[in-house]
Amino acid sequence: MTKSKKKLESELNEAFIKLHRDLIGRGPQEIKTYIVQDMIIARFKGVLTIEEKHLVNHQYGKKLVKQMRQVLREMYSQDFEKIVEQYTNCTVLSSHSDISTRMGERIEVFILDKNLEKLLD
Repeated sequence: MTKSKKKLESELNEAFIKLHRDLIGRGPQEIKTYIVQDMIIARFKGVLTIEEKHLVNHQYGKKLVKQMRQVLREMYSQDFEKIVEQYTNCTVLSSHSDISTRMGERIEVFILDKNLEKLLD
């Protein structure tokens, strides 16, 4: 693989932002993607919409936002995994996601079939 680790992380950032905008209508305020051995970890900051920010101030609303985001993630998990596979030439074995309504952050973790970091260094 000829790309540098930093370049690939940047390309994944851009692809994730584009998909996020297509799904939610707006992208995160900030994203940082890390390639760590056989994992890709993406941290999305500022992901909540204005409506969601209001809802999370109520206990039922917090639960509702988490449930809605989890359903969306399940619906589009293959899209996120396709991006990872396209840019890394690795197979995604599994992926995991969670959202913090308190911090307005979401984390995505992709487990790959090989140690990508080793291939880039």
